Amino acid sequence: MRISVKAPAKINLTLDVLAKRPDGYHEVEMVMTTVDLADRVDLTLRGDGEITLDCSASFVPDDIRNHAYKAAVLLKERYHVREGVHLYIDKQIPVAAGLAGGSSDAAATLRGLNQLWNLGLSLDELAAVGAEIGSDVPFCVYGGTALAKGRGEQITHLGAPAPCWVILAKPPIGVSTADVYGNLRVPEIDNHPATGEMLMAISDQDFSLMCQSLGNVLENVTLPLHPQVRQIKELMMASGADGVLMSGSGPTVFALVQKEAKVHRIYNALRGFVKDVFVARMLGAQEGEMLA
Repeated sequence: MRISVKAPAKINLTLDVLAKRPDGYHEVEMVMTTVDLADRVDLTLRGDGEITLDCSASFVPDDIRNHAYKAAVLLKERYHVREGVHLYIDKQIPVAAGLAGGSSDAAATLRGLNQLWNLGLSLDELAAVGAEIGSDVPFCVYGGTALAKGRGEQITHLGAPAPCWVILAKPPIGVSTADVYGNLRVPEIDNHPATGEMLMAISDQDFSLMCQSLGNVLENVTLPLHPQVRQIKELMMASGADGVLMSGSGPTVFALVQKEAKVHRIYNALRGFVKDVFVARMLGAQEGEMLA
């Protein structure tokens, strides 16, 4: 038996860091949504109890360092599952890009194994397991649009934002999320995102207010370290983007536009500067991600 599950990328419409926690994590408040740039996770039942993994990208680890593999191990041990699984990840989301590709693969694995192994778990139960793997995994289990608090695991579901095009550009560098948070000085943050206004913009499907309310405090760390990220932001704005922001800890930057004519202009401008450029639509609403 084999099933396939979509694993969409996420972008941060806002990302605020409120405090450093005693457990070493940071207290965050962020609005996230999904876009239709997606990996695909194929899950094939194994009768021998083994967990194995292959990926279309050769540099992605195929062991416990991989979030999807870790998700399978955790679920198998937690619920005493006798069967195994072979995972194949068709990788379309860039790695170490601030788009939660690994977290989304883990979430897709949890949802897929829930069906493949007939576990009958709710999304809330899967999200609780996901929180043990990574801070973005609970959001990715649900998909759609949400306000995330705590270290990212406290999820409040939101309606879909105004529909628009999303152009994503990733410079040829990897950024360590741990390093970015490690270099963030929370008391020195003087320009916090307008999370309340972003929530209003989503509720009203107000595209203009959504663009005005974009904000990410991690830009304070990543932009000075990686000038290419700032250059991509400036190029997007100069090419007519309605709103521009770095996603997560970077280095991917996204532009929001409503008019399709602008999409081609921005895409062509970026392709002359960076190789990895993607055009997507905002998904926004929760949807079933099972393909077969």
